Amino acid sequence: MASPLQFAYRTQKAIGVFDAAPVYEALPGFTQPEGNLRCCTYSPCGRYFAYASNEGVNVVDASVGHIIASLPIPNVYELDFSPRGTFLSTWERPAKDEAGDATKNLKVWRVVEEVEGAEKQPLGRFVQKSMSGWNLQYTSDERYCARLVTNEVQFYDSNNLTTVWNKLRVEGVTHFAVAPGLNQNVAVFVPERKGQPAAVKVFNVPQFNSPISQKTFFKGDKVQLKWNGQGTSLIVLAQTEVDKSNKSYYGETNMYLLSANGAFDARITLDKEGPIHDVAWSPNSKEFGVVYGFMPAKTTIFNHRAVATHSFAIGPRNTISFSPTGRFVLVAGFGNLAGQIDVYDMEKDYRKICTIESGNPSVCTWSPDSRYILTATTSPRLRVDNGIKLWHVGGGIMYNEEMVELYNVMWRPTTPNSPPSGDPLHPVPTPHESALKYLGTVKTPSKPAGAYRPPGARGASTPLHFKREDEGGAAHSVSNGTPSIGPNGFGRPRRQIPGAEFAEPPAVPGATPVVGAAVDEDGLSKTALKNKKKRGGKKGKDGENKTSPSGTEGGLAPPPREYGSGSGNEGRSPERRGHHQHQRSQSRNNYPVRNRSNTHRARSQSRPNQRQGQQQNDSYHPLPQNGQSGAPTVQNNDATGANSANAKKMRSLQKKIRAIEDLEMRHAGGEKLEDTQMKKIATKASVIKELEVLEKEFA
Repeated sequence: MASPLQFAYRTQKAIGVFDAAPVYEALPGFTQPEGNLRCCTYSPCGRYFAYASNEGVNVVDASVGHIIASLPIPNVYELDFSPRGTFLSTWERPAKDEAGDATKNLKVWRVVEEVEGAEKQPLGRFVQKSMSGWNLQYTSDERYCARLVTNEVQFYDSNNLTTVWNKLRVEGVTHFAVAPGLNQNVAVFVPERKGQPAAVKVFNVPQFNSPISQKTFFKGDKVQLKWNGQGTSLIVLAQTEVDKSNKSYYGETNMYLLSANGAFDARITLDKEGPIHDVAWSPNSKEFGVVYGFMPAKTTIFNHRAVATHSFAIGPRNTISFSPTGRFVLVAGFGNLAGQIDVYDMEKDYRKICTIESGNPSVCTWSPDSRYILTATTSPRLRVDNGIKLWHVGGGIMYNEEMVELYNVMWRPTTPNSPPSGDPLHPVPTPHESALKYLGTVKTPSKPAGAYRPPGARGASTPLHFKREDEGGAAHSVSNGTPSIGPNGFGRPRRQIPGAEFAEPPAVPGATPVVGAAVDEDGLSKTALKNKKKRGGKKGKDGENKTSPSGTEGGLAPPPREYGSGSGNEGRSPERRGHHQHQRSQSRNNYPVRNRSNTHRARSQSRPNQRQGQQQNDSYHPLPQNGQSGAPTVQNNDATGANSANAKKMRSLQKKIRAIEDLEMRHAGGEKLEDTQMKKIATKASVIKELEVLEKEFA
């Protein structure tokens, strides 16, 4: 009988080793350690299991649970094995010795000593400050290992770590990856610097004179180097820190494919705009899957020549993972997504097998025999609902266990030389009683109430621009240009009222009036009559000769002030302050279009004698009062245009002063203002001075 599947887990206070299907029980020979346990891991071959405690590191035979080796090194934070389980690497927190020098916190040990009972001594010691990429990288046969230092990758003989065997010198290298398989290749990455593009180069060990394959590209601050299982092809997932197109908070992503022998390299072109969420190689090393694009994302399978062979339905997904046998693939949405897992059969024309509602998992891995999917919710991402669930590939739940502060869970690997037999889909195994209990607590999902619809939209189909792309809606598009309508509504077209007449364009002071404008019998334009009716003027002609309080004949009431709704002299121009009554415009019935602003009227009232002496220089001559139509005579007057510009500037300065005074009142009342508002208050003196200069020019 084959040994059952096994997984290990680490919680806040214990580490456990558990035999999964079909027995579902803890490993009998393993004694659970308790206390402050920082890390644990299996060897890639599945033979050993190691964990670190305050006293040291223990190595366990994973088949029976007995301790076979102990390393007297406390305060270990990371553990890792070599590919065949011969060597164990430990990483401690960086520290300094009594002389102030950095201690060698990275140590490499032989798991099983050749001489039984001999005291354990590390094969090599190194200073490793960063926890990222801390371990040595081994070739698949464990003959050589390598580590990254400044501007070079150093290679060692795995049995002699005291001297450097060879060096790969690459200026500016920040990342490297040793290829698996029989090909002893290494890929290195050099980011952009001094205007030069980023580069990925592949070298054959130990021939470091020239690369056998390389690819240069821009937009590459950091990369992920993903070799296929045979070490014949390399995927480069390049990412920038900042997206200059302002379409993403997380930078831009691009993907490239290189062959190890240099025969092929290309940029992988994707047909949906957006980031690349995940990419994974199939175990057969001949195809890979990519999840990409703005949500809902698209998932596509490519062959080893970057040619798309199949695309799955778009949806809220960001993770892809192939089963160890390569027959199945899961496409899931984790993180801020709903946790749904779609399982497809690659050998049955990509047929969808099931959709698993997994909750909020932070771990999702295939079992070594491709029959089960393990999901777990772990801390510190979520400190509630922590636990482990085991799902059959057909979609049913097989096992469930809730835990307190679960930190990590992992399957025990098996050697690839022992492939599983039988059909993973049939027969469906019997679930554990914990799974049945879990199903009893799960509430049957009720029919969703759906989105709220206003009464006028009920019973009608949803417009396409309100639908997601996977529901038939329009494709997602991101605009990085300037919006046509400003934040305050500027740029919005004028609202049209059905049945209303078009308003005449406003006249610009000093500009030529519109010749042939519609004028009624009284000499008033249609716009003037409309404004007269709005302001309470008489509808007939009887009241048109009524004298205004200042003695002028009035037809139109003065327009409302532009500077707020305050009373008194706050909204008046400087020339009007102190006057108890204001005169109406002199050009009520004489001109078809009102072409004087409040400031111009104030100026004419302050200098009535001068205005009477300059009647011949006015831009417009009065129309006949007998109702005869005629085109007004226009005379050029450069001074009027200059005064209009100054008047407009004065109004702007007056508006600024009122805004500053309002801010001062708010500040005096105890309100906390923004820095920009305080800076605006500080400009009050300069604004007043500029206004005084303009007023002197008018005087």
